[in-house]
Amino acid sequence: QVQLVESGGGLVQAGGSLRLSCAASGRIFSTYTMGWFRQAPGKEREFVATIRWSDAGTDYTDSVKGRFTISRDNAKNTVYLQMNSLKPEDTAVYYCAARLRGGLSYFSRGESDYAYWGQGTQVTVSS
Repeated sequence: QVQLVESGGGLVQAGGSLRLSCAASGRIFSTYTMGWFRQAPGKEREFVATIRWSDAGTDYTDSVKGRFTISRDNAKNTVYLQMNSLKPEDTAVYYCAARLRGGLSYFSRGESDYAYWGQGTQVTVSS
């Protein structure tokens, strides 16, 4: 069992930055592929970014490429999402997710790929 706790959300003006953190407890963090998803009001939850357990390879949804960076610190059992050049359309509840291991040659982009989820943290970008 893995428990995930997100932090770092808040209100920021367009063009600003935020860093989200997700602290994991439980099993060996280094064997988990981690992901970030988000859900805007009235919309379905969508994939944002993922980082593999095996090689720390990363993948992003097109709308955040070049602006967001996912990283992990296995010594601290924490995954981060650095968000720069934020836009109002980035406003959403951001969720951290984890899956044990995962593919070595593909990226886990689907909600069903992940077994563990945090409670979410609100990010609001004002124009």
